[in-house]
Amino acid sequence: MNQNVLNTDLTGKVAVVTGAGGVLCSYFAKVLARAGAKVALLDINEEAANSFAEEIRTEGGIAKAYTCNVLDKNECYRIADEVRRDLGPCDILINGAGGNNPRATTDKEYFEIGDLDADTKSFFDLDADGVGFVFNLNFLGTLIPTQAFARQMVGREGCNILNISSMNAFTPLTKIPAYSGAKAAVSNFTQWLAVHFSKAGIRVNAIAPGFFSTKQNAKLLWNDDGTPTARTGKILAATPMGRFGESSELEGGLLFLLNNEAASFITGVVLPIDGGFSAYSGV
Repeated sequence: MNQNVLNTDLTGKVAVVTGAGGVLCSYFAKVLARAGAKVALLDINEEAANSFAEEIRTEGGIAKAYTCNVLDKNECYRIADEVRRDLGPCDILINGAGGNNPRATTDKEYFEIGDLDADTKSFFDLDADGVGFVFNLNFLGTLIPTQAFARQMVGREGCNILNISSMNAFTPLTKIPAYSGAKAAVSNFTQWLAVHFSKAGIRVNAIAPGFFSTKQNAKLLWNDDGTPTARTGKILAATPMGRFGESSELEGGLLFLLNNEAASFITGVVLPIDGGFSAYSGV
């Protein structure tokens, strides 16, 4: 997408992206850099964050990678101080760290009586620690970095926090109760933060991506021979546009919500980017 379409000029802004070693958030980091921002890429995977930061620098942008566990408050505060020294105070925070875990996922969509004794992971077999890990990674992994970086934003006009929610925050997907619940919490927290910081010069919004085929979810969507799985069939049948999204199709929503002229009176919204999935009743 051409940056001039939205005229979102982030020159001189400092943008922090958590989860920047992943597919979508590394793309967000590149988008922000192309719009002129100095970008801090935070991820627990040091190699991935460094690789994407180098790609941005190769394109002529300003970027630096930081190894960061978003669940460690002391580490987040330390990294926030480092970013401030290296790049300047944070103007934009993208809370993209998150994910799911097999321990918090059921094997089947629907419970059947025989599942109690069968060799299958049912609702009753969900691991409490696994559920806690998923909830913490997505919710606390948004809250803690916000504590660390919003301290640099308060009282400065034009600062933005953008959280990454999901379609399953609106309606939970089968098999993944912890991830769905955690993303619903992220959406609710987005609204709470928007109100809380409304007098402090910070707008807080979120995007809720629909279904995008990436390396991270490839095994759920595609068989080894490249044919679509049954879950892919269901997803596409429930998506009026009849296809998966492309990463570039998140760019417009991202830049719009960060544009302090175009979106100056928008705070507390969760924007679906989903090909109509959230609007379709199935009939």
